[in-house]
Amino acid sequence: MRMLIDGELVSGTDSFDVLNPADETVLGSAPECSQANLDRAVHAAQEAFRGWRRNIEKRRDVLRRAAVVLRENADPLARLLTQEQGKPLAKARGEIGGSARWFEYTAELEYSSQAIEVAGQRSVTVHHRPLGVVAAIIPWNYPVITAVWKIAPALLAGNTVVLKPSPFTPLATLKMAELLNDVIPRGVLNVVSGGDELGARMTSHPGVRKIAFTGSISTGKAVAAAAAPDLKRITLELGGNDPAIVLPDAVPEAITEHLFRAAFENSGQVCVAIKRVYVPEQLYNRFAEEFARFAGTVKLGNGLDESSELGPVNNDRQFERVLDLIGDVRERGGRIAVGGARHGEQGYFIEPAIATDVPDDARLVSEEQFGPALPLLSYRDVDEAVDRANAGMFGLAASVWGEDTQRASEIGGELECGTVWVNQHLNIVPQVPMGGWKWSGIGVENGIWGLLQFTQMQVVEVA
Repeated sequence: MRMLIDGELVSGTDSFDVLNPADETVLGSAPECSQANLDRAVHAAQEAFRGWRRNIEKRRDVLRRAAVVLRENADPLARLLTQEQGKPLAKARGEIGGSARWFEYTAELEYSSQAIEVAGQRSVTVHHRPLGVVAAIIPWNYPVITAVWKIAPALLAGNTVVLKPSPFTPLATLKMAELLNDVIPRGVLNVVSGGDELGARMTSHPGVRKIAFTGSISTGKAVAAAAAPDLKRITLELGGNDPAIVLPDAVPEAITEHLFRAAFENSGQVCVAIKRVYVPEQLYNRFAEEFARFAGTVKLGNGLDESSELGPVNNDRQFERVLDLIGDVRERGGRIAVGGARHGEQGYFIEPAIATDVPDDARLVSEEQFGPALPLLSYRDVDEAVDRANAGMFGLAASVWGEDTQRASEIGGELECGTVWVNQHLNIVPQVPMGGWKWSGIGVENGIWGLLQFTQMQVVEVA
């Protein structure tokens, strides 16, 4: 696999291995981007920016053609994505199809100039201008669609992009860049690969004017610090510890499967997945039984097996961390009602774990697990549940579940997070913005609001 720099496929002078998390074998290799490679990519983006910013209809057409390319190559891209990330093949196909949909939606977004009437002035107009070169850094859980979330609005707004995928999952993104090279003009999109040190060089590069980052809170803080000396614009979509509050009028048998799937989607490796469930004490045992029962019916296996519903954790570091969090539950007197053990002798598989009787200071509750383990927490009254859900510095998303949707919506309004779902979770669509409060992020992605994050306001007054 090769990088895309200035319209050319570049091998680099060194490379690193990419493992298949289902069997821990080497799937392939990716080039290690040198400083010279990065400088060339940024320079190419700077040069391409001059012309790219001038013709929005051309930009719209390029995004439409990009969607066609993804749809035409969906099967091989999905297979490669499953092999490097671990998710079931059906979910990988969904990610590629969703990426094409995001390109199509973004291509039609309108962000026209606005005239303001001011006495004594012939005209005052507010414009949204492109920023320049965007450095986009993406995570390993959804490497293709999170790339498109950044590429599509950045390009439509008239910017150019240098993008870095995670070193755990670079292959599908590099392949996508190779395919898109046929429809995106030279230098407009550049994709480089490497480790954390490459990300640090990108965020501090003097040629970059905007950073769009999705990843951990700790890395997000480092990105913000690196951007500060040059006052680079930033959008940070960071970690979440998303609570689901189940109200007393909820029916366990009716909603448990929905809660489970929203928690264990992609083996729990979703920033806005349900990470903790607050259940009224009078329903606690029924919910615990239903969760344990349903967890036992889910098939865990290699994503290339079409019958697999959950795949492995993506990498050894995250695998060990999730097992450590499960062990901490037991050390603090909690109980693992089902699952929690390594599955099989190869690959980073963990049986989906349901934890009960867990104290709030257990790490599985207070930290983001980002894996297949879910704590069920008992509460006495709803105000208490809201206070506990709001505790800490996470604020990405949440959901409230109950028969009385008006009451559920009112409770949702008290939660300190960017998105609240009622009787659903993980409903992410291109026209709806998503962003975090507190430590879960700065700015938003998606919709017209996400597009405007890639622009700078300019006022033009004519006397």
